[in-house]
Amino acid sequence: MTEGTSHPHAHPSPGNASENAAAERALEYLAAHREAHLQGLLDFLRLKSISALPAHRDDVRRTARFVAEALKEAGLSTVRIEETKGHPIVYGEWLGAPGRPTVLLYGHYDVQPVDPEALWTTPPFEPDIRDGKIYARGASDDKGPVWMHIKALEAMMNTAGSLPVNVKVLIEGEEEIGSPHLEPYVARHREALRADVVLISDTTLLGPGQPAITVGLRGLAALEVRLKGARGDLHSGLYGGIVMNPIQALVQLLSTLHDADGRVRVPGFYDDVRPLSAEERAAMAALAPTEDQLLSELDVPALFGEAGYTPLERNWARPTLELNGIFGGFQDEGIKTVIPSTAGAKISCRLVPDQDPKRIQALIADHLRRHTPPGVTLEVTFFDTGRPFLAPADHPAVQAAADALSQAYGKETAFIRMGGSIPIVEAFDRLLGAPIVLMGFGLPTENFHAPDEHFHLENYDRGLEALVRSFYAFPETLRTAPSV
Repeated sequence: MTEGTSHPHAHPSPGNASENAAAERALEYLAAHREAHLQGLLDFLRLKSISALPAHRDDVRRTARFVAEALKEAGLSTVRIEETKGHPIVYGEWLGAPGRPTVLLYGHYDVQPVDPEALWTTPPFEPDIRDGKIYARGASDDKGPVWMHIKALEAMMNTAGSLPVNVKVLIEGEEEIGSPHLEPYVARHREALRADVVLISDTTLLGPGQPAITVGLRGLAALEVRLKGARGDLHSGLYGGIVMNPIQALVQLLSTLHDADGRVRVPGFYDDVRPLSAEERAAMAALAPTEDQLLSELDVPALFGEAGYTPLERNWARPTLELNGIFGGFQDEGIKTVIPSTAGAKISCRLVPDQDPKRIQALIADHLRRHTPPGVTLEVTFFDTGRPFLAPADHPAVQAAADALSQAYGKETAFIRMGGSIPIVEAFDRLLGAPIVLMGFGLPTENFHAPDEHFHLENYDRGLEALVRSFYAFPETLRTAPSV
């Protein structure tokens, strides 16, 4: 198969009888303990682990302790909290399967801020189950999937007394702020983290009832632009018409970033973009939603984006430059007739193979400097970066996970790309050299990063089945020496 394309998967293989029997016992355990496990997830979701806000630093640490206790209860032989210069990492392992492969599980326990809180139907940290969904910040991204990993391990340990593979677990508290301390940690502990496959569930399904393995992620480059005018806010009557207004200058400056069709006008922005093959475009077309479906889902009057590409191609395989926020001047109700002294904007780019996020940041900064209007000074601050990731769909570990998903959902598994970013995935690929299986259970419509984030319980249940079946399939699939 061609890298990064999306193909239906072959019919699931039956596996051997002993593995299937062990998997069935674990699934029976999960069914019997479902309500207790859901209550544990609700307790997890009540913890305000917002990594971006210093006021929640203690909440983040409390959440790390909660995760560590859950891993101990699941039966892992070693569990510890690893300190970083930021928020802690939770590490656990069970290495009691000599001669069998090792699986590294990755997830994150931190969550996004909840603003605007007024738009939540129920409070973001008071989880509520309604209409077959759990509503809470972190329900889908990523506490729900992390909890599923832990409970799958627990089910196998409590029914078989052991795991079918060796397991290492790495759950961080900084993914929502770009994982600034995780890559150095992985680089320092490469030997200790060595594994035959990395399994991550921080991605999505293709759609309701449509299982998918993600084989491509876009990268990330973020920055902030700030324009400064006079030494302080000025009275618009006394000084209007004399000085450049930083907000007006900002509008002029930002307007230079795109043409009328949405194509980025920064010189060099597209130089390294890997073009789509005819096969890749055909595969994406077979999976693409209709324009009417997208219009209905998004509640917009029209779609917009780079000319010459379909919406799915633009989302999965083309880079973007988005304005995420604009600030400056008077923001409260009513009018205050001032010329503000500063104005600014936050910008993020989603990048595709083979773009370098540091180079993209530099190109944008150079473009902004060349187009800064007279009368203001420019400051550019660089923030999060992450490299894009693209993997082959035909690796045996990926195929085994796809088989497990097909069994759980009763439908062939698609291989997809995702428009979002998980910066550490490319670092895992580069530093550990193990195949990465991105087997997620959320839906793109579940409002992660937005009010009323939620997670469908149907995918919680089916996802647990897929995880258990994957663990029992890996020993047959990964015929390599154990990495313990």
